[in-house]
Amino acid sequence: MQRLFAKFGICDKPYFMIVELGHFALILAFAVALVQAVIPLVGAHKGWRDWMVIANPMATTQFLLVAFSYAALTYAFIVSDFSVKLVVDNSHTLKPLIYKISGVWGNHEGSLLLWVLTLTLFGACAAWFGGNLPATLQARVLAVQSAITAAFIAFTVFTSNPFTRLAAPPFDGTDLNPLLQDPGLAFHPPFLYLGYVGLSMSFSFAIAALIEGRVDAAWGRWVRPWTLAAWVFLTIGIATGSWWAYYELGWGGFWFWDPVENASLMPWLFAAALLHSAIVVEKRETLKSWTILLAILGFGFSLMGTFIVRSGLLTSVHAFAMDPERGVFILMILAAFMGGALTLFAFRAPVLEAKGVFSTVSRESALVINNVLLAVSSFVIFIGTMWPLFAEMLFDRVLSVGPPFFNMAFTPFMVALAMVLPIGAMLPWKRGNLTRTMRPLWGLAVFSVAMGALTWALQTGNSPLVPIGLALAVWVVLGSMADLWSRTGRGDLGGRMRRLTRLPRADWGKATAHAGLGVSVFAVASLMGWETEDIRVVQIGESYQKGAYTLTLQSVDRVQGPNYVSTMGVIEATRDGRHVATLRPEKRFYPVAGMPTTQAAIDYRIMRDLYVTLGDPQDDGGWAVRTYIKPFANWLWFGCFLMALGGIFSLSDRRYRVAAGASKEPRAAVPAE
Repeated sequence: MQRLFAKFGICDKPYFMIVELGHFALILAFAVALVQAVIPLVGAHKGWRDWMVIANPMATTQFLLVAFSYAALTYAFIVSDFSVKLVVDNSHTLKPLIYKISGVWGNHEGSLLLWVLTLTLFGACAAWFGGNLPATLQARVLAVQSAITAAFIAFTVFTSNPFTRLAAPPFDGTDLNPLLQDPGLAFHPPFLYLGYVGLSMSFSFAIAALIEGRVDAAWGRWVRPWTLAAWVFLTIGIATGSWWAYYELGWGGFWFWDPVENASLMPWLFAAALLHSAIVVEKRETLKSWTILLAILGFGFSLMGTFIVRSGLLTSVHAFAMDPERGVFILMILAAFMGGALTLFAFRAPVLEAKGVFSTVSRESALVINNVLLAVSSFVIFIGTMWPLFAEMLFDRVLSVGPPFFNMAFTPFMVALAMVLPIGAMLPWKRGNLTRTMRPLWGLAVFSVAMGALTWALQTGNSPLVPIGLALAVWVVLGSMADLWSRTGRGDLGGRMRRLTRLPRADWGKATAHAGLGVSVFAVASLMGWETEDIRVVQIGESYQKGAYTLTLQSVDRVQGPNYVSTMGVIEATRDGRHVATLRPEKRFYPVAGMPTTQAAIDYRIMRDLYVTLGDPQDDGGWAVRTYIKPFANWLWFGCFLMALGGIFSLSDRRYRVAAGASKEPRAAVPAE
């Protein structure tokens, strides 16, 4: 066998064949995707059931083929197969195993394959769990999803092949970007992609409904779980990415309004708007056109985020610096799907007649306000992100849009959203009475304002940011609790408590997610308004004061890591003579990649974080040390966790599982013509 391999110039190593099989599986998945994108659509149009049902096994086949392809690439990284160019460029024999695995998606080609894998996973889930969907709708949904998959597989195979071979493999690789060798970045992209790609299912449902010319309450029920799942994954992905930026970059921030950060925030806002709009379609069969448009725009902004990350046209700390030609391919995908979807939307708009009517004061109106605030805030972020590119192309001017613009333009929308959230959640459907709705909320409003006023009086500075943030946070959190309590009806306390425990999980999920938003608002306001910073040169053995803490630089040592060399400082923190923490900030250097990184040392506490980074050595023998006290920083991650947990609660409600409780019409066989 070895001679046979040598005769045809084929490597006799077993993993060589695994990689080749992975490449072939990806090409075969492309062929299956093309067939699945056509045959079910024709079958649904003609009423040929045999052609429609073929979409289900094809969706499963696609997923299995792409999963094998991805597993083959992962295997190549694990065994350090340096005949694969991607492994050479993003791995090294000394790299820890977890970063060999995360190195698969820590680059353009591998992350694109992960994107394709996620697309096929959602398509397969629609086939596995969509048994209650009407046959024609399911066939069209799977066909549209497969068309998206085919486009991205084509992008992968023809422009970004992860299985490209090297004629003369080197003995070792050039290592992964050191910034990506971190647990936060190991888990951040998969969750983010599950969110990005999850919106493709909402898009597929929207296009399938437009093709059928039917959007009703059942459709609203079907599309909600997919949107909710995408929103939950995006929430987790954005939170882990923000946490990584907080402790890894050493800048001390949690959000920098970087183009790639904005690329994930925009579809998150659209997903939140779509989730609330779908409720109106389900409950009242109105806002149909708007909900369809949100589904299209949500996925469109996911594609826009892909363009920002991979085109190389916008500079970002953590973008893939790719050539513009690949960005043109992504723009072609964006133009094809968004242009086609919006054209179909314009053609079908007259049939999307709203059945329900509602007054100005109603839950429907509150959800419309919610949608407008979320959508407009997303467009504001889009303009700020893309304006430097537009200015350079149209006016030949080099501009920079930074955090001051985004903070001033984005904050008012979030303040308005927080103000209307508790009221809108308690308004009745169709027609409400604002006076009656506000009756249980007046006390909470007064208490919230009082908390903000007390904070204003006690704080040492004059910034209104934290008092306003605290007042809004208390208002949102207590409002979510009041909403839950109002659903228990009337009666004695014991009876209402029992009814409270029996409320649907969706109600608990909504209250938890809204409370999480309130907690996050307070944390952001506290970090922006109360954070303090100290930068100084410290000699070894010298102590300095920061707030209530005394910090002493005890030593700076050279430490050898598995694939890096670290300059590690040891800083003792005390308060009133009592030991608080031993902090070990680092400056790491990765010899293979030739890149340094900063590792912040953080003492996490409920009320504050003590955050220290080590800078460069100075001529006088001292070291530059940057120290922050960050109040309520952990509340930001806790608030994000609550929002994601609320989504999971709602998703676990049997009423909102995929197709649960929706149309139970029998799927009678349609005779083939």
